[in-house]
Amino acid sequence: MPHIGATRIDHVTAAEIARLPEPAQRYLRFTRVPGQPVDRSFQATTHGFFRLRPDRRWTACTSEQHNSAADLTRDYRMRLRLAHLVPVRAEDGYADGHGRVHATALGLFTVADGHGPEYDLGELVTFLADAVLLAPSMLLRLPVEWTAVDEHAFELTLADRGNSVTARVTVDDRGAPREFTTEDRWADLPEGLVKTRWSVQVDGWCLVVGRMRPRRATAAWRLPDGPFAYAQFDYTGAEITYNP
Repeated sequence: MPHIGATRIDHVTAAEIARLPEPAQRYLRFTRVPGQPVDRSFQATTHGFFRLRPDRRWTACTSEQHNSAADLTRDYRMRLRLAHLVPVRAEDGYADGHGRVHATALGLFTVADGHGPEYDLGELVTFLADAVLLAPSMLLRLPVEWTAVDEHAFELTLADRGNSVTARVTVDDRGAPREFTTEDRWADLPEGLVKTRWSVQVDGWCLVVGRMRPRRATAAWRLPDGPFAYAQFDYTGAEITYNP
């Protein structure tokens, strides 16, 4: 499949949609992709809540991100206050085939710093999740393989610079995504990095300026002791700009 930087097609055609698995076609029609210009990039400012562990309280946070399909990059930054007092700035992203996570407290002390093969795959599959939920047409210009699962699910495999990740998208009868799941992420647990199922669950969809977007989305790990939801974001009031 051509990379957006190699072959530019301004609008998504019906023929492109028709060759995909049926639940994927429903998904793209639900998100109003056919006939629309292809999204090459987007930037978003979103508000939500975050917590570090299952026994911790939720803390309000603000995130800012920029994703580009032209060079397959993701730049994500989040601000919050631990215990409602200590300011923390967390950054994670993907560029040139590599992922990284870095966080500081009070602008001085490093509280997280991760890089390596696990982060390369984890950040790439997070880029894929962003595209599924916020910029579906990006998927049609990226090196993505679409695979049918059943009438309510399909899988996506994204390859970039020697990295390859796979995720499953579950949709309802309309084609609206309900859940994005992957095995290609590693949770930072006390014993170290552990490959753990990661999911994003979507609570409803709404129409904003001609585009369908999630109302709310919750990211969670499937830990040995049970699911741990650690981030929740409200997209109804998010500021999202496409192809800036």
